[in-house]
Amino acid sequence: MPSPHAAVPARAGAAWEEAAAPDVLRPSRRGRLLATHPWVGDAALVAAVVALGLVTGVVALATVDGTTNLGMFRPEDHVPERVVTAWLVGAVLGAALLTARRARPLLVTAVLTGLAVASLATAGVLGVLGVCLACAVHAVAATRAPRTAWATCAAVLVAVTAALWWWQDIGLAEILLWSDPIVRPDGSPPVRDLAEPPFSPGRRSASASLLLALLLLGMATGSGARARRLHAEDLAERYRAMARERDQSAALARAAERARIAREMHDVVAHSVSVMVALSDGAGAALDRAPERSREALRELSRTGREALGDMQRVLGALDPDDSGVSDGDGRPAPTGTDLAAVVARFRAAGVPLTATGLDVTLPADTSLRLALVRIVQEALTNVLRHAPGTAAAEVVVRRGPGTVEVEVADDGGTRPGAGGGTGRGIIGMRERAALLGGSVEAGPRPGGGWTVHVVLPWDEGGRA
Repeated sequence: MPSPHAAVPARAGAAWEEAAAPDVLRPSRRGRLLATHPWVGDAALVAAVVALGLVTGVVALATVDGTTNLGMFRPEDHVPERVVTAWLVGAVLGAALLTARRARPLLVTAVLTGLAVASLATAGVLGVLGVCLACAVHAVAATRAPRTAWATCAAVLVAVTAALWWWQDIGLAEILLWSDPIVRPDGSPPVRDLAEPPFSPGRRSASASLLLALLLLGMATGSGARARRLHAEDLAERYRAMARERDQSAALARAAERARIAREMHDVVAHSVSVMVALSDGAGAALDRAPERSREALRELSRTGREALGDMQRVLGALDPDDSGVSDGDGRPAPTGTDLAAVVARFRAAGVPLTATGLDVTLPADTSLRLALVRIVQEALTNVLRHAPGTAAAEVVVRRGPGTVEVEVADDGGTRPGAGGGTGRGIIGMRERAALLGGSVEAGPRPGGGWTVHVVLPWDEGGRA
């Protein structure tokens, strides 16, 4: 029977590959949802960035009011309006740019860096653009080589840190220190009256440290995502390779099974039909002068036909998985006979002047070896019957040596034209049968005329009959 894998068509294998790869690349339900609907992730990120901008914008406004009451800003400078406007515009533009982070991560990172520098230069605030830069660096680390990702991260850190060190007025430290309401009595002077906020390395170091932490977090998560993606792609490629190997194995199994069935059919049809034709010709020729021999030939013809029919039913039954016919336990038709003497007797009855030596030799108990010998001898004698009609003599010699069984079938050549050139499958089949058991077949013309077939099959002396 064909291998169970052979029942899986190639199209099913391809569908299995297509179905398996996404499951490996995105094993969770959420991962598969984001893979098939990326706009969902983009929408969630935009909403989160805008919401963060609104919340932190309110806190930044309170911080500006507090620092104004402390005298760090002049009321007539309209600092709150400028800070809140830059904060909210940065949040909206940053969220919009992040929707293109997967397609153009380097470009998005560069534009966000420029936007962050512009926000610091015009309003003295970075806002949520630091978070947006961390998301962009994450996209770079997830899609680019580590060298490119680290170079991008370093460039962003240097540019934005220099800008906030030079221009930042409201940062993390200011929000933590002065976001609580600071109210001074009406008409009272500010606590401090400054032309501009003083430079504070400590406060700006806090903002630079926060930016560094955000960028490193983006690098870590992006690098992890890239490593998982590469690992998943490797697993998916292995799945595809396994599927291709399975399909190839199934195709080879189907080809081998077709060859085996063709060989079995050849054995049944070529051998039995050739014998039946010879028997019917002999019976017809001897009908008048030797009726008893004619009847014997007809009985042998009937017996050969029934055996051929049974062999053909077994071979064809092997093609039907629901067939309850006799098999050898591996789905293949069970051997029908391993008696060399019966084969020799049949060809003698068909008119071959056959002598046999060594038929009483005890053969190994291995059924596969016995069946191979029977099939090879059948093929060799069928060739004698078909291609060497009228031969003066034919001989079958069986020898059993230490670890080998040898059979030789020889004839002296025909005296009448043969029955066609044949298909060439017979000799190939003999060699394939012998090769399956580790043996060999040599077939060719004899120096003095005729043809010889020499078979050598190894056998395990531990399984001596």
